[in-house]
Amino acid sequence: MRTLGRSGVPVTALGFGAAALGNLYTPVGDDDARAAVDAAWDAGVRTYDTAPHYGIGLSERRLGAALRDRPRSSYTLSTKVGRLLTPYDGGGDDLGHGFAVPATHRRVWDFSADGVRRSLEESLGRLGLDRVDTVYLHDPDDHAGQAFAEGYPALERLRAEGVVGAIGAGMNQAAMLTRFVRDTDLDVVLCAGRYSLLDQRALTALLPAAAERGVSVVVGGVFNSGLLADPKPDAPFDYAQAPPDTVERALRLKALAERHGTTLRAAALAFPFAHPAVAGVLVGTRSAAEVADAAAQFGTPVPDAFWQEARHTGLIGADVPTPDQIPGRSPDQPPGQEAPA
Repeated sequence: MRTLGRSGVPVTALGFGAAALGNLYTPVGDDDARAAVDAAWDAGVRTYDTAPHYGIGLSERRLGAALRDRPRSSYTLSTKVGRLLTPYDGGGDDLGHGFAVPATHRRVWDFSADGVRRSLEESLGRLGLDRVDTVYLHDPDDHAGQAFAEGYPALERLRAEGVVGAIGAGMNQAAMLTRFVRDTDLDVVLCAGRYSLLDQRALTALLPAAAERGVSVVVGGVFNSGLLADPKPDAPFDYAQAPPDTVERALRLKALAERHGTTLRAAALAFPFAHPAVAGVLVGTRSAAEVADAAAQFGTPVPDAFWQEARHTGLIGADVPTPDQIPGRSPDQPPGQEAPA
């Protein structure tokens, strides 16, 4: 277990991302959703992340139901603020936002202090729990003014009041997260898709700033929408069809991993932990089988020779930290198990 910044909130190196429980792209049955959470628990996962955005509340309801009978002190739960859900009776579905659910609500952007508190209260109601451990400002890309002037101070007050243990921001970009790290006193940032085997934009400024400021980084999107899970010409990358040169690079990484007796998925999961600011990774899963695979891949050793050849062949930049460079690490040690720097 690691802790988020100076907050004392613990996280497991492998976390459960619950977007799929909100019927991301395709439906997931209630039983399958529950089985996925149960499988994660059985695999030792004790960090769970959700948001109102995911299935306009469905993910929170399902995750809360699956965790409600677990000892509350035995797991860490995060949700997000910035989108309020307001009732809508116009019919239709939510596939325009990526979720296969009826459009019973609309999302309203709100990073005001009142909006932050209201969002958290409504999330607790959907979860059926009395508290969450971590709250993130969710995707404030186009709302920076309100997020910094009102949303962040509201989170800071919630932390000071003991309502939440850790506060942060979660985004699919590195630049604004770097600003949050440098200009505020948050504990953690959730960076999706910007620190992976194929995309290391977070390494330029975000990760060095986080390490300097003692802010933890949780990495999401380690498979870059699926390309690093199963590289092929029609695989998605960053929520769109992957460019041919990116597919070719992923296929070369896959072949290299197999030549060294491991898998591309295992390497993708291990990669972020070479940077000392990284506290954990979130993996989105929609079934017990996917959870089992993620846990197995997370525990699959990646030989040092893989990382060394990847650097030598230019598949990974010479200045990019890799797990073989972690002092005192055993090559067969699962990622995230070494003592953080």
